[in-house]
Amino acid sequence: MDEVVVTAARLPPAAGEAAFSVVRLDGSALDRSMRLDEALASVPAVSLFRRTTSLSANPTTQGISLRAIAPSGAGRTLVTLDGVPLNDPFGGWVLWSQLPTEALESLDIVRGAGAGPYGAGALTGVIQLRERERGGVLDASIAERAGARLAGSGGIDAGPMRLTGSALYETSDGYVPVRGAAAGQADTPLDLETRAAALRLDAPLGGARLSLRASAYDEERGSGLSGARSSASGHLLSATAARRPQEGAYGWRLQAWRRESDFANSSVAVAADRSATTPANDQYATPATGWGVNAALRRAARDVAGGRLEWELGADARFNEGETRERFRFMDGAFTRDRFAGGETSVAGLYGEASWRDDLWLVAGGLRLDGWKNENGRRLERDRASGAATLDEADPERSGEVVSARLAARRMIGGGWAARAAAYSGFRPATLNELHRPFRVGNDLTEANAGLVPEALQGAEAGLAYEGPIATFGATLFWNRIEDAIVNVTIGEGPGTFPRAGFVPAGGVLRQRQNAGTIEATGIELTARRSLAGGVTLDGAVSVTDARMDGGSAAPQLTGLRPAQAPIWSATAGLDWRASDRLTLAAQARYESKRFDDDLNSRVLGPAVVMDARAEWRMTPAAMIWAAADNLFDEAVEVSETGTGVEGYSPPRTLRLGVRWTY
Repeated sequence: MDEVVVTAARLPPAAGEAAFSVVRLDGSALDRSMRLDEALASVPAVSLFRRTTSLSANPTTQGISLRAIAPSGAGRTLVTLDGVPLNDPFGGWVLWSQLPTEALESLDIVRGAGAGPYGAGALTGVIQLRERERGGVLDASIAERAGARLAGSGGIDAGPMRLTGSALYETSDGYVPVRGAAAGQADTPLDLETRAAALRLDAPLGGARLSLRASAYDEERGSGLSGARSSASGHLLSATAARRPQEGAYGWRLQAWRRESDFANSSVAVAADRSATTPANDQYATPATGWGVNAALRRAARDVAGGRLEWELGADARFNEGETRERFRFMDGAFTRDRFAGGETSVAGLYGEASWRDDLWLVAGGLRLDGWKNENGRRLERDRASGAATLDEADPERSGEVVSARLAARRMIGGGWAARAAAYSGFRPATLNELHRPFRVGNDLTEANAGLVPEALQGAEAGLAYEGPIATFGATLFWNRIEDAIVNVTIGEGPGTFPRAGFVPAGGVLRQRQNAGTIEATGIELTARRSLAGGVTLDGAVSVTDARMDGGSAAPQLTGLRPAQAPIWSATAGLDWRASDRLTLAAQARYESKRFDDDLNSRVLGPAVVMDARAEWRMTPAAMIWAAADNLFDEAVEVSETGTGVEGYSPPRTLRLGVRWTY
């Protein structure tokens, strides 16, 4: 009997993607990372909002951005898993613990605004994750500070169907982010406990494929201060039917998904000597729901003007609703106010994409038309004793249309060399979090802004690449401009009482999310990889991004400054040595220049170099043991700074030992 190979319902990557700036991470790169965001950080200028990983980052700072143009907690990059958005429906960030690296077979990082099939949210690019189809893996490890992790993925065939599952459990006692004499009794470890699981059923559907997927996650975290903690949970359901295009036949995809999430976060005010904390805010629930649909029709045809033409037409829609539920204004040992704030957002669009290629040329382009809407926004604050409303606001409905496009061309020069150029535009609507949720970190307060409009990006780039039998090289020059950039703008300093925000203590500042003018960035990206004799492979990459603010009349104090958390220089260098059939040694270094923790560039986070090392010993073709050292030289990497100069740091050196089994 013929062997039946069951595959997931997905369309193959479009031929036109190769004309844009795409970085692919395969399974070998993912296998060595405990967390997905750490694997992504191996690409320069790809990082979370703050200079740390999801091992210790609060969920609200796990938004990811590309090219260091202007990182934000919400993130300016769309992240999808086989076409389904993974960005949180309330905050836009990505809970990276919801998906272990063991569950993925590869991913693509598409840099530059993603018009075409991606739509809203792909402002600085898109990260496309592909879930594992065949094989399986189980990884178990222990680490310093009571760290333990167990994760795996695998599947079984049942006739014409296949069932694939993945699971993750991780725990750690964490570390105290404030070091040395600056730390006080108020400073506590960033402990962590997280769980996640997913199940996917793949089945034939006539000449197509059907995939049904369900996943759930739950995590608890310490926030580094006594009395401050966070938690996040949620689940995702999706159904996808797809048929791959064949010669002379259409390919298509129909997809629907629904996501529910919840988030809780308690914050505190810190005494000047850091000896104690006082409750400041208890965001005890943030229920949110997101759902969406998308459809695509693709066709490929040969012998069009001597080349191959491929085109795709599609439509998509996403809807989000949610609210924050909080207790605040702590006085005389109790919270005295309640807050309920939230609303609904939606975006829907139509697009067309096409590419043409022959032996030398690849030309690709796309056009989108999207409509967005913010509605049913409300903020209600009540006195807990009397029940009387102290603030009751209904936000006016806002809506608009956005046209975005992209166009690129690549030409093979010969000898393994290729040149390309691209221009693009994209947009990102404000999240429910940015529109409606005020928040507090230590003594710093940030107000929401229901009047935010989508931020838009225009950009252009040119690149040169070489691919040979033992070496590869790439260089890209780019220019990007973000208009109506959503930025946390400083509008006051403590101590003092401000409208809506209330009291800001000494050493704290009051900020508000605003469409604060424009951000313009120019940069260069260089990558290289070389295989040497003796099983040695070297790779390196450098990213230089000079991003500057123009606050205009809305925030003139920001003009000429760099966006918060945006370094100019970042670089990575790696060595992989296959010392023998059993032993593999690897090392990777990451450098980043200084960045600023605030919009006024007054809180400076110094430059840092971090080295990671790993050794693997293969016991059998299927099993190996490994040892790793993260931050091998225990570099003190600053990730935050308070108004009084107290610095927070990323994890110290961490030693890990594990065993891995694959089939």
